Amino acid sequence: MPLSRLNEEQKLAATAPAGANLIIASAGTGKTSTIVARIAYLLGQGVKPEHILLLTFTNKAASEMLERVEKYFDKSTVSKIVSGTFHAVSYKLLKKYGKKISLKQPKDLKILLKTIHARRRFDHIDSGVNPYQSSYLYDLFSLYQNSTIELSFSEWLKEEDSEHGVYFDIYDDIFEEFQGLKKEYGYVDFNDLLIMMRSLALKSEDLKFSEVLVDEYQDTNTLQGSLIDAFDKRSLFCVGDYDQSIYAFNGANIEIIGSFATRYKDAKVFTLNKNYRSSSKILSLANRVIEHNPRLYEKKLEVTREGECESPRLLIYDELFMQYKSISSMIKDSMTPHHDIAVIFRNNSSADGIEATLREQGLTCKRKGGVSFFDSREVKAMIDLVSVVVNPKDMMSFIHVFEYAKGVGSSLSREIFEALFELGDGDIYRGFFHPRDIPNPFKQKVKNYQLGLFDECHEFGSTSRFYNLGFDETFLSNPILKHAKLSVEGAKFIYDFYKFLKNSTRIKNAKSLINHVMSAEVFNKIADTLATMRATRKDATVDEELKKEARSRIFRKGHLLKDLADGYSSSEKFLNALTLGSSEMSEGEGINLLSVHASKGLEFKEVYVIDLMDGRFPNRKLMSKGGSLEEERRLFYVATTRAKDKLALSYAKFDKIKKIQYVHSPFLNEAKLIT
Repeated sequence: MPLSRLNEEQKLAATAPAGANLIIASAGTGKTSTIVARIAYLLGQGVKPEHILLLTFTNKAASEMLERVEKYFDKSTVSKIVSGTFHAVSYKLLKKYGKKISLKQPKDLKILLKTIHARRRFDHIDSGVNPYQSSYLYDLFSLYQNSTIELSFSEWLKEEDSEHGVYFDIYDDIFEEFQGLKKEYGYVDFNDLLIMMRSLALKSEDLKFSEVLVDEYQDTNTLQGSLIDAFDKRSLFCVGDYDQSIYAFNGANIEIIGSFATRYKDAKVFTLNKNYRSSSKILSLANRVIEHNPRLYEKKLEVTREGECESPRLLIYDELFMQYKSISSMIKDSMTPHHDIAVIFRNNSSADGIEATLREQGLTCKRKGGVSFFDSREVKAMIDLVSVVVNPKDMMSFIHVFEYAKGVGSSLSREIFEALFELGDGDIYRGFFHPRDIPNPFKQKVKNYQLGLFDECHEFGSTSRFYNLGFDETFLSNPILKHAKLSVEGAKFIYDFYKFLKNSTRIKNAKSLINHVMSAEVFNKIADTLATMRATRKDATVDEELKKEARSRIFRKGHLLKDLADGYSSSEKFLNALTLGSSEMSEGEGINLLSVHASKGLEFKEVYVIDLMDGRFPNRKLMSKGGSLEEERRLFYVATTRAKDKLALSYAKFDKIKKIQYVHSPFLNEAKLIT
């Protein structure tokens, strides 16, 4: 059993009696082993696996933990444990209880919000403050949902000292329409999943757990915390480290872990103090810095590794780019395998320089957060076409597809979708092929000066301009073709989409549907548009050979997507797997280029923490927008404790491009590397 492999602190935590248990697990102290042992202990005590809920911050973390449990219990037992991220678990449980969900990524819903925001005018208000743009407004609303469960959006903005009071009514109205449209089309975002799950957990009488285990508890936000509390559970087992709470920008509330001992009756707090990862000198440096932060719970880390170890190095450079070149040369000369080397940075702008110099040295690297396979435009287009077939209410996928239609922007494509939706009584397939008898399916705009809404009258054109284009009679008789702003090229694209939709609704298998997408005229037009764009020279001429190669690469990606879909019984399951797991997918090999946030939970033999200049790390700009020096210090602690054997910290005194003089980070003083 895994209990035999634990030290006394870990064993005491893993075998704690049922109740509210908090385990303070500092960097490298074996928190995963403790969680695995706790699950095995519960199963050994006769707890049914389906009554165990494991919440993690990545699905990969949950999978790895359960794989380790499988060494002691059969796979059929372990597979019954409910596990995954807050969002993945919520999705699975909501589906299990019959909730219909069309999960959308934030980038898709930002486009929907933009179409609503674009209808508002703010120039009738003379305030001296520019209104928030739609994309920023979406992010702000998401932060609001994660940060409070009691206040309205306007009340929260007021508490955050927003200067936008004159726009609060308009913002509230925008989000009222936004939430209404999401409900009408069945859209759910990641926050909605948790809100819906919380509601189900509070209402359901048979959704009960013997124990809920939470990993990375220090990073939970108010919304996630409310979901944990909503679950009907006999026992709670939370593992985290307040010194590694680094997600305040995403609403993480350090008070959740800080107040655990007072919020839960008879709560017990266990501390894991033995570090198995870093050398004594690396750990000593990290501790010297983090001890400047308030101690929420008492702990004192002990080093278990023995033998000689290297001291952390401080590298000082006169110029920024010189820093990148020198570190790249060091990495080239290093005997450490490249996959076990990481360059960690506070700001993404730092990664550009180091990536360029590494490649200059002929070194391969992978940069977490780069454009993945699923973010390429052709793959997104294929997925959008599949999405519209699976869910005929999916306006966002419809709008994405019509980005490739000449003369049809997001505003017009939304009007066309809404008209088809009206004609089909909530189903655009029926809107195309069995439309209701509605002479004017286009919505009339509402006029309200106070809320920034103004009239926009629709003009109708004759469909006779499309008579010689080879359209069938059913399509020609559709009222959507009367829209005056619809061009001939736009109508042709809609017709290709119409033909694709006509022949696709009976295809249920994900692999077959992607095959159908790749053979459809509408996708071939999209592929041609992308290939032409990628083969266009600076003088606006097209390199036909390059275009041919670009088309070939586009369809190769299509075949790869088809292979990925092969393991899914339905297109719907495939789409939702992509949505829930895409953020954990990364490509590439070689040296790891990571932001501090992306490095969380990882470890490497050799680590370089770069650009340790005051202003960049700590990031003073983000601190002025609501961050704190304590959070920046926790980021430094996380970055340095990724290193097992070798740690180098570097900074530059001058940026010759921006003509900026730099002073070293105060954390280097706290680390006693500079006195």
